[in-house]
Amino acid sequence: MQKSATGEQPAQAEEADLGGQLRSAVARLYRRFRTERPEGSLGDAALAVLTRLQKHGPQTLTELSERDRVSPGSMSQTVNRLTSAGYAVRTRDPRDGRQVLFVATAEGDELASATRAQRNAWLDARLAALSAEDRAVIARAAVLLSHIAGS
Repeated sequence: MQKSATGEQPAQAEEADLGGQLRSAVARLYRRFRTERPEGSLGDAALAVLTRLQKHGPQTLTELSERDRVSPGSMSQTVNRLTSAGYAVRTRDPRDGRQVLFVATAEGDELASATRAQRNAWLDARLAALSAEDRAVIARAAVLLSHIAGS
């Protein structure tokens, strides 16, 4: 076997760089995936918050900022964009009247659903173009990546 410039065997060099290759591929896929959204749509941060509100119901600013690992000030700007655009509203928490909850409006639900549908259609079309064998490899990789992400 021929050694690489680092003195490693080619397969060992590939394994050693697996993390870098994976990070690069996931980042590129994520960037490409984010471009798939309705025209004139909100930015990525606002769409992510809107989708979370749609899927998980009303949440406080603290819950939203902790979930995205951003400062409450940064999340405040994001939810202000959503409320100004009519995609979310502020309501009082029925369990604790001191708390403010953010809730997606019908328009917000519609935008979140349209964005998700467009992104899923793009990805489904790309996956459908692959061989059955390649789709099986990706299916297994998706399970493993979910496991890694949850650890």
